[in-house]
Amino acid sequence: MIRLFATCIWICLITVSAGYAAATWKLRVAAAAAAPHVEKLQYHKTRILNVPMIANGAVQGYVVVQLGYTETKKAASLPVPPDAFLLDEAFRLIYSDPTLDFRHLEKYNIAKFTHELVKRVNRRLNEDAIKEILVEEINFVSSKDISR
Repeated sequence: MIRLFATCIWICLITVSAGYAAATWKLRVAAAAAAPHVEKLQYHKTRILNVPMIANGAVQGYVVVQLGYTETKKAASLPVPPDAFLLDEAFRLIYSDPTLDFRHLEKYNIAKFTHELVKRVNRRLNEDAIKEILVEEINFVSSKDISR
């Protein structure tokens, strides 16, 4: 009777340890396969940018833009923060864009604008410092609406 009892305990211990070993091994393999390298990004907002819109020889108003951007670890090693380059490129792109109809900003292709902005800023910085640009605000304020 004692031999039968000891055999049952032995079989239970072997079964429990085999199950524990299999579960631990499976978790380790799953964790190694499911742990892709995630790049840590930092989010920043730029100051508000006012771009004058000139038509018929006069200032018709201002496009008011505030952007947000995510920067990679490479941006920390830059001697100059990317804000200055981002605002400069945004100004140049908005000011010189012939497809921008400032009276109808709802038709403006924002995705193309942000993609082009990322390319231009990273090219000027010679680094992939900017990952993505988000438009926080974009408005047009006509010169008639500005109080004097």
